[in-house]
Amino acid sequence: MAKTIFEELGGKYERQVDYLIPCIALPAEEEQPIGTWGQRHLDYLKQHRKVTYTNLLTSGRLNAYLADIDKQAQERFERLIEGMKQAQAITERLKEENALEWVQHLNIIPEKRPRKKQ
Repeated sequence: MAKTIFEELGGKYERQVDYLIPCIALPAEEEQPIGTWGQRHLDYLKQHRKVTYTNLLTSGRLNAYLADIDKQAQERFERLIEGMKQAQAITERLKEENALEWVQHLNIIPEKRPRKKQ
């Protein structure tokens, strides 16, 4: 029997009753923690960018991609919070002089972590 292209490339088959099933596995990928921003982007990819999601998954780069997106989004969020603090003159000196006013100003700025989806 002639070899298939799959066999010529080093692939192997496993016999299941009367069928030959190709032995296929996703490439190993380093596990990295993915935060809220990365999880949200994963949901977006699954719902609206299915081809991109599939390409990243099958190439073994999905986890690293999502960890990078999560890191970038968290850094951007922290820069926005710092910018809001500077615009509203919320400083450590204000905290020392009038803690109550400092807390009131901080409560205007959104939480430091993203809200959960509803």
